[in-house]
Amino acid sequence: METRELTVVAGSFVVFQVLFSVASPLLSTAITPGYGRLPSTKLTEWNSRLVSTVHALIVGLFCLFILRFDDAVNADPVWGDPNLVKLNVAITCGYLIYDLVLLACNWSTMGDSFFVCHHLAALYAYGYVLTRGVLPYFANFRLISELSTPFVNQRWFFEALKYPRSHRLVVLNGMLMSLVFFLVRIAVMPSYWASVFATFGTQDFERLGLGAQVAWITSCIALDILNTVWMYKIARGCYKVMTGRGGRKSKEGTEAESISDKKHFNNHTD
Repeated sequence: METRELTVVAGSFVVFQVLFSVASPLLSTAITPGYGRLPSTKLTEWNSRLVSTVHALIVGLFCLFILRFDDAVNADPVWGDPNLVKLNVAITCGYLIYDLVLLACNWSTMGDSFFVCHHLAALYAYGYVLTRGVLPYFANFRLISELSTPFVNQRWFFEALKYPRSHRLVVLNGMLMSLVFFLVRIAVMPSYWASVFATFGTQDFERLGLGAQVAWITSCIALDILNTVWMYKIARGCYKVMTGRGGRKSKEGTEAESISDKKHFNNHTD
């Protein structure tokens, strides 16, 4: 890994830590008085989710920029010039490390072995991009999924502030969350896998080596299976709210809530 990438990873970690410890409490207190009335465990999660939203917006929008304007990466998805992609991935790696530290420091209330494994696997996979500069198009394409994160976080913010589920802002956010989640995690699957299959058997694919091939393909399959399951739950919950069958005490009406209730659902990167 080059010095520039290491610097970005370290800088990203520090910036997100400052956002969590300093910027989020100050900003949240100024925006809503409800923040100060939350219990300490929810304050921690609130700050974490605000940082998650900032990361998602930065990385997601940067991802769209690269997909639209980085001709070198689009022309050669396996070995194209990875400079901009490395920057985007380095920001995400810094965030993942920050999130792992946050998990470790708050393990009794936020600890989850699944997400530790996920973050470590993501760091391993993105390590190939940072150290070897391979698969820039595919690594960047997966990050488009982060654009659904702000809506999932906003759903949690409304819940923490005790907005009724029938409130128009809650309903609107839920509909947008369902739509954006579908667009950036489900609808993109055919295009993504078409590009993947187009590389099979090529000389560029063989040059990757078995380690990179396995890390790339298996992680993508696992994540897309999870995305499909989550999409089903979100769509079902959205349908029940729209049809008036999503009462607060209804078990079925809260199926989609189980997703946003898990702190790190929205924090992972595909």
